[in-house]
Amino acid sequence: MDILIWVIIIACFIASFASVIFPIIPAPLVLWIGFLAYAFFINGSGLSVFFWVGAVVLTILLIVSDIIANSYFVKKYGGSKWGERSAAIGVIIGSFIIPPFGIIVIPFVLVIIVELVQKRSSEEAFKAAIGSLFGFLSGTVAKIIIQAILIIWFFFDI
Repeated sequence: MDILIWVIIIACFIASFASVIFPIIPAPLVLWIGFLAYAFFINGSGLSVFFWVGAVVLTILLIVSDIIANSYFVKKYGGSKWGERSAAIGVIIGSFIIPPFGIIVIPFVLVIIVELVQKRSSEEAFKAAIGSLFGFLSGTVAKIIIQAILIIWFFFDI
């Protein structure tokens, strides 16, 4: 039985990294399924209170990191609120269209289109699209680092 639970835990950790390519997979949720599977089925006292508190804080940071990075860079590069929203929608749509390239190309193109529709110059639209690209990439890097920290911490704590 323990082997099956460990397979589930490892599958959850792998799925959390798959969420980088397929944003439809909720990385925090699958990480927590792995943590809770260990706590409930293998060793209920194996993880310290310090781990659980840290995991909650890092999970909140994990959820917010994409939003913060995207908003920051789109604003920094002169994008509008609609540009920010179209970038977020583009990431979701792009995860289904030619993954993993779609999550980079589709938001970029959508931001350009939305900014042009709002009567911005092509240079301003292109700058905003570059901002969405930087936002996505920095959010992705932050997500990978936070997930790796959580998983490594989990294994050190057990």
